Amino acid sequence: MSSNISLSDDEKRRYARHLLLPEMGLAGQARLKASSMLMIGAGGLGASALSYLAAAGVGHVGIVDHDAVELSNLNRQIIHETGDIGRRKVESAADRLEEINPAIRITTYAQRVETLPLPALLPSYDLVLDGSDNFATRFAVAEACHHAGVTLVSAAVRGLSAQISTFKAYLGAPHPCYRCLVPELPHVENDCAVQGVLGPLVGVMGSLMALEAIKERVGFGESLSGRLLRYNALRGTWAEAQLPKDPGCPLCGVSR
Repeated sequence: MSSNISLSDDEKRRYARHLLLPEMGLAGQARLKASSMLMIGAGGLGASALSYLAAAGVGHVGIVDHDAVELSNLNRQIIHETGDIGRRKVESAADRLEEINPAIRITTYAQRVETLPLPALLPSYDLVLDGSDNFATRFAVAEACHHAGVTLVSAAVRGLSAQISTFKAYLGAPHPCYRCLVPELPHVENDCAVQGVLGPLVGVMGSLMALEAIKERVGFGESLSGRLLRYNALRGTWAEAQLPKDPGCPLCGVSR
């Protein structure tokens, strides 16, 4: 994929600390430059994830968000500023990303996920990051990614706890999908408007989303597929749980 992609002298200086890493090097950075990633949500998780994807040199970044910036967003959605209140989040985010790295290409979708033609859209992207705040959107994104054969990095934050995993069940066993974790839509949504959220916590998880996305595209380290990583901010502890593929999963199970 990156064999015909080269880095300019300016890019070599910009990504100099990446290039020193044996896991990255010129080939890995060129692969990032050739990559296209879609971020679902330009809120708390998306703010830090998008910032680091742009800074890292992902060549094409798509942003999906139908909402406008509100004052209550600004304790955690650091990609937006006070002067952006009332603007579309995708516009505000795109402006900030262009300031971070003018060399990348940005595509914005100022609409709800359910109105997007995801089956037609996803083949244009190598990886999707889901930072949405409701299960209906997560289900729709997970299903579209599974059928399109696109890797999904998904994170969620509630109160002072958070979780993250990577899903690529299209590769077959032993990889689970998101529905192996959450088989059915919960009856009650517990988003941050109900539970509250501490700003730095979504920054931590958004940064982890960007990290896992970069690992998946460059091809180094151990994937989170099949593992669920949880963080308890109150105690400052991490916990890892195995997430096996569910044979009866309504999305990827053999008996579906």
